[in-house]
Amino acid sequence: VQLQASGGGLVQTGGSLRLSCVASGFTFDDYAIGWFRQAPGKKREGVACISMKNTWYGDSVQGRFTISSDNAKNPVYLQMNRLKPEDTAVYYCALDRRLACTAWDKGIHDYWGQGTQVTVSS
Repeated sequence: VQLQASGGGLVQTGGSLRLSCVASGFTFDDYAIGWFRQAPGKKREGVACISMKNTWYGDSVQGRFTISSDNAKNPVYLQMNRLKPEDTAVYYCALDRRLACTAWDKGIHDYWGQGTQVTVSS
């Protein structure tokens, strides 16, 4: 499984960015896909997930970020609005072989890609 994330960059506080993730190299059909992030010296933090069963958001991004895709499949997008300096991190696209976004906040995933840097200046 390969996961290619793109769309990161530098933005000012209050700005917006849209991340994209393209997943390839697999044939199974039931999975949850989404994003987690990791800032230097910090633990992984679940950001958002989408599946055929449900959609999940981390508390810190609820109401500001929106995850979307056609039929909860591939590609997946993360629209990030009202960005804050604390959103600065490397954002990783991840995929779990599960029917729902179960335990996405635990930071343990079956597959993930290289990540894309998001930097929010104050």
